Order: sequence, then structure tokens, then C-alpha cells
Amino acid sequence: MTHDNSWPVALKFMSIGASKIHNNRQIVMTLDHDVQNKSEANLKKYRQIEEFAKKHGVDFYPAGRGIGHQIMVEEGYAWPGTVTVASDSHSNMYGGVGCLGTPVVRTDAASIWATGRTWWQIPPIAKVTFTGVLPPGVTGKDVIVALCGLFNKDDVLNHAIEFTGSEETMRSIPIDDRLTIANMTTEWGALSGLFPIDSVLQSWLRAKATTSAMLRPELGDQARFTHAKIDELINNPLTADPGATYAKELYLNLSTLSPFVAGPNSVKVATPVKDLEAQKIKLDKAYLVSCTNSRASDIAAAARVFREAAKDGVIPKIADGVKFYIAAASLLEQQAAEETGDWQVLLEAGAEPLPSGCGPCIGLGTGLLEPGEVGISASNRNFKGRMGSTEAKAYLASPEVVAASALKGYIAGPGWYQKPEGVEKVIVGEGSGNFAQDKARSIEDALDKLVSQADNIIANAEKDLFGGASDAAAAAEEEETLTEILPGFPEKIEGEIVFCDADNINTDGIYPGKYTYQDNVPPEKMAEVCMENYDKAFREIARPGDILVAGFNFGCGSSREQAATAILAKKIPLVVAGSFGNIFSRNSINNALMGVEVPRLVKRLRETFKTKDGEEKVLTRRTGWKLTWDVRRSKVIVTEGEGGQTWSQKVGELPPNVQEIIARGGLEKWVKAQIEA
Repeated sequence: MTHDNSWPVALKFMSIGASKIHNNRQIVMTLDHDVQNKSEANLKKYRQIEEFAKKHGVDFYPAGRGIGHQIMVEEGYAWPGTVTVASDSHSNMYGGVGCLGTPVVRTDAASIWATGRTWWQIPPIAKVTFTGVLPPGVTGKDVIVALCGLFNKDDVLNHAIEFTGSEETMRSIPIDDRLTIANMTTEWGALSGLFPIDSVLQSWLRAKATTSAMLRPELGDQARFTHAKIDELINNPLTADPGATYAKELYLNLSTLSPFVAGPNSVKVATPVKDLEAQKIKLDKAYLVSCTNSRASDIAAAARVFREAAKDGVIPKIADGVKFYIAAASLLEQQAAEETGDWQVLLEAGAEPLPSGCGPCIGLGTGLLEPGEVGISASNRNFKGRMGSTEAKAYLASPEVVAASALKGYIAGPGWYQKPEGVEKVIVGEGSGNFAQDKARSIEDALDKLVSQADNIIANAEKDLFGGASDAAAAAEEEETLTEILPGFPEKIEGEIVFCDADNINTDGIYPGKYTYQDNVPPEKMAEVCMENYDKAFREIARPGDILVAGFNFGCGSSREQAATAILAKKIPLVVAGSFGNIFSRNSINNALMGVEVPRLVKRLRETFKTKDGEEKVLTRRTGWKLTWDVRRSKVIVTEGEGGQTWSQKVGELPPNVQEIIARGGLEKWVKAQIEA
């Protein structure tokens, strides 16, 4: 699926020399991001996208029909047991219906259009086990906000997640809640979040198939939801292998959860609603929008807040000074909410309707946060500056908490949650949550460790006894690990280190959202606004040829390729970080920006340039340190300033196939060369 970025993808598609989409049944186009923009330039782009889709026989959904991810689910494109991708970071959402959803970027999309294929590195798999059941008043949004806030040390960074639990546990999580949880696994740092194909999903699919047969009988077997397809799915279920091992296992006891709020300006800060309610944090704006939490069930939950506060049948108004914006995830979801009267209840309360689309969630159109304002949203992302001003504060919560906050004028819950007896704190941890099972596994791991230690003892003894031969073998091995350098590719990259001392610098921080859907932004402008939402001083401090060094999880967030191309526009050839968000890594390779992970360097920089008490933290700093990346030897050499120590560190190898893509100027030019060849 591609959305408003379909035309930029089409331009890439045509620039590589492609003229025919490999499989037009593989492609879906939606218009959802900038639907409030009625400028001639945007309307022209929308016409170009529609005409391109019509020409190539691609399924197309116009502006106002719904958010792409919701359409992919409700129309049956994201089918359980398959892989579905979109050029958008919240493609993880498809995992809520047992479909492996993961994001790709624009260049990947163009390549898929042309060839039907793309590339992946197989990620580590994390297993997240749910125990207990969701208490009344606790939602899927509370689950994922709690996971992001309680496991906030990059625990699942660049992992694919499998969610599991007993039948009783999983029955307490409806499909809409699963979609919310899966959607926001990207905020947790994961590449995907997959729920099982279980009885809950089967019931949901049966209902969709029955509705389809009643409303569109003429489609017959051609319908995307059919009972025959569901039968086949049930008869050939996709499940984890017995005894499967995982890179990481975590658990969360749902019974111990209460409503949570994320923020301000971070999903990694999660606070129980009751704690914030006591603070009476005044609100300016509330939002029930986005693909995450704007389905009919969410609108119903919000409407219930106002219905229960009604007196003599009169729906109360939202609090003075608060604006409450609502936009359904799709036109079908809005129609369903209208049929139940829930949509009208919110309008009667004073909510302002917006067209179905991303709008305020992405920082586009009506209702953005102004400097000094506080907002609470049922959307998925609250990075600083994403929903408006960098000087505003944004919180995330469930639809009912958003509605209750809009009604009261400060962050508050509806009062539906009743703490279960004996629950004092959220129970989370590593393992499966089954003590006996986890204990047995830890014993097994300890035995494996002992065997490994014994192997090391033997190896060291052999080295002591046959040192000469072992040293020679080691030297030979070192020689064998030299990376082949393609003709024309630099063997070394070097420059002065500019240090951006922060973790989780996101794509909105690197390249502001307000420029993302402006086409043909010149490189000079991209260079000027690079890192603007992180630190406005960056534009003056960083120079061409510098090596940009940042903390951990650099480039998390959206799939915008400009996060990489803006850095290139700044003429910075290399980014070094403690770790990278996977989507930024893809964009970097696809756009010929090089990146290397060196956690030790981040640690040394922080030790050397530690902020002293009473001093304001320096966000961007020229260090005077020099870094050289020896590509052939897969090594970085760091000189810590004039007269400082010099040290080296082995890093990941840059294989020839990646070199070739970068040397060509990115994946787009590489694919073009392949087509021409």
C-alpha cells in the first residue's frame, strides 16, 4: 500500500525505466495524509495518483474514503497468514489480524512495483506472552502504552514480535484492540507485531464474510472475505513450531493493568491515569483521530463518556477552552458510528469533525498544537513537534480517556476502571510469566553456559599448547575477513565528529513532518531544515564532511526517506550511532547514506562531554574528535581530539552487494541499472 506518497513512488518507478507494474493485484493506493489540503498543487498530485492507478489497473481509494491501514484491514487486503507491506511506518497494524505487516520505504515500493520483490534482513524474534484478562475499563491502547513505558530500554528494538497467551487471555482482547496494539509496536521499536490466528480472529472473519455475502452477492468467490477462504485458513493454520526458541521473551499480566497515559512528547513515559488526574493538567486540545483508535468501537467508547454524564437526556458540552477534534478511521467506520448515534453524540457535545484521514496525527491541516498548548490524543505518536509546535506538550491515551479529558478540561479518566482485589502494581518481566516453566528454562540456559565455558577452556588450552599454530591461524582468519571493496568505492571515510547527544532522535526530529508532503523541496532547503525539530542550532554547527554521531535508536519513527536524504543534502557522508531504527537503516541504504553502529563511541563521548551540574545540556556539539571508518577492515579508528588517545573498534562488514547499491547512488539507480542490463 502507498498513500499520498504514491506519486513520488511513481516518479521513482518511472525514473528507473519501468513502464509496467509487475503485478497490479499486488498494489493498493489510498489518499489519506494531506486530505484537508485543497491547494492546486496537492489536488494536482491527487489527480496524478488516480490517473496512474487507473492506467495500471491498481485498486485506488480517494481522499475521504479512509486511512490506508484501516482500508487494508476492512477490505481484506491484509489477509491472515500472508505478508503485507506499506510505505508507512504503521504497517505493523496488520499483525492485529494475523497478517505479518511491516513498513518499507518509497524506493522499496518502486522496486516492488517494478519487480514484485524487495529485500529484508531476517530480524530477531521476540515473544510477548499475555497472562490474565483485560479488566473492565482497560483497553488495547493501555496495553501498548504500558509496554512502551515499562519496557523502555529498546528491549524489542528491530525485533519482530509474536503475541501469545492462553485462550481465555486472548479472548479478552478484541480485534480492534489487537489492531491498536500491533499498530503501535512501531513506537515500541519493533518491526512487526503479530497476533495469532485464533478463535477471536476466526469469528471476526466469519462476520466479515457473512456481511460481504449479504451486501455484495454478485462478487461470489471473487470477494476478499469468503467462508471458503476462512475454512482453508483454519485447516492450514500458521503457528509457531513446537519448541521454537526466541531471541527474547517478555510477559505482561493484563489483569494488573489500569488505564495509562503516554507522555508528554514520548511513548516511553507511561503514567497511570489516576496519577495524572490528581495533577489536573489543563488541556487545550483533544483528538480522536488516526488509524490507531478511530474505529466505530472507539467512537462508541468516547460517546459513552458523554452519554453517562448526561442529565435529563441532555448531552454535556466539552469543557470551556478545549477543542475536541474527531475523524473516523474510514468512511465505513463513520457510517457505523452514525447508525448507532455515537457520532452525533460527539457532535452534540461540541466536537469538530474532520475528514477521514491522518490530519493532526501527522501535523497536517486543522487543529495543530500551538506553542504552550497541551493536547491529548488517541493517535499513535507524540514526538515533540509532530502534532504542531515543538513548544507544545502531547499525550496519548485511549478514546475514553481522551473523551473524559475533553469533558473535564484536564487529563482524566471516565471512572470505569475498578482495581481488582490484591492488585498493587503492574506485573511484567522476562520469560513467559509461568514461574515453573521459566525456572526450567533458566536451568537449561545455565547448562548451555557451562558447556560453552568448557569449550572455551579447551580452546584456550589448545592455544597455550600450540600457540604458534593458533596465532598463525588467527592471523590468517583476520586476513580472510577483509572486506572486498568494489572499484570506485572508498576504502576509508573520515571526518570530524559532530555529536548529537540524545537517544531516540526520531524522523520528525531529523526532517519535520510539515515538509514531508511538499514535493520538489530543493536540497538546499532540506539541508537547512535538517535536524530542525531536534535542535535548530544544528544547521549552523554541522558542516559538510562532518561525521554525525548520535545516541541509541537513531531514526525511529516514520518511513519518510527525507530523514536520510536531508542528511545527505547537508553533505554529511556517514552517520554513527549506538543503534539505528530499522526503517532509517533501510532508507539510508536505499538512498546511499552510510551508517555504522559503535556503542562504545557514544559512551566515550558522553563520558568526556558530560553536562555538569547547573549547565544546560548541549544538544549539538563540535567535538574536535576525528573518526575514520576503514571499510576494508570493518574497523573505525577514533582520535579523541588534539593529543588525545586513539583507539579502534571492529564494526559490521559492508558487503559488496550493499556497496554496489550505495556506489550506484541508491536502490533506485541500482534497479534502473539492472533493468537496463
